[in-house]
Amino acid sequence: MTHARIDRLLELMARLRAPDGCPWDREQSFRSIAPYTIEEAYEVDDAIRREEWSDLRDELGDLLLQVVFHAQMAREAGLFDFGDVVDALCDKLVRRHPHVFAGERAADADEVLRQWERHKEAERARRGASHPLDDVPAALPALSRAGKLARRAGRAGLPDGSADALAEQVDGELARAGAERTGTFLFALAARLGARGVDAEEALRAACARFQTRKAADTP
Repeated sequence: MTHARIDRLLELMARLRAPDGCPWDREQSFRSIAPYTIEEAYEVDDAIRREEWSDLRDELGDLLLQVVFHAQMAREAGLFDFGDVVDALCDKLVRRHPHVFAGERAADADEVLRQWERHKEAERARRGASHPLDDVPAALPALSRAGKLARRAGRAGLPDGSADALAEQVDGELARAGAERTGTFLFALAARLGARGVDAEEALRAACARFQTRKAADTP
């Protein structure tokens, strides 16, 4: 039954992209569909936060549509197809879970995460991403990207000395603030920047780029 359902989905997507299919679907490209893919991921997150499980079912379907859409366009271009996507995912799951599939041991979730990071580092090296920050996606929202860059740099022993003094001030403030007050502070900061004509997202994105540039010359 599962194979039949997947086959039906793939056939529907191929039909929509056929010469006599939907004009809108036929005109799309990887780039034009990418924003919808991101939007659908946020819709999934929203349904989870609201604990609306029927909405989650529908939003997961919309997110799956994005995967199928990209896979169909890739098949048409002779790049890969949906089966290749599934095979790559299965191989990755096996490769990144040696404690389940390869006889290694992991005492707890923390050890699983450490193993996961070791395998991701090896994968990055195979792809030629020699620096720990090379493959942090530039398209992430700036705040998410900043956090990921900082965590990745910290694990690799690449602290940002130029920000130490400011970081100490921030630590002092955070010690007195809970999560709610911290969120209020971030909101107020974005509002004040906006009032001064500064786009907070772009300002932080630029700071992320400067951080990555400074670290590019560092040896992990």
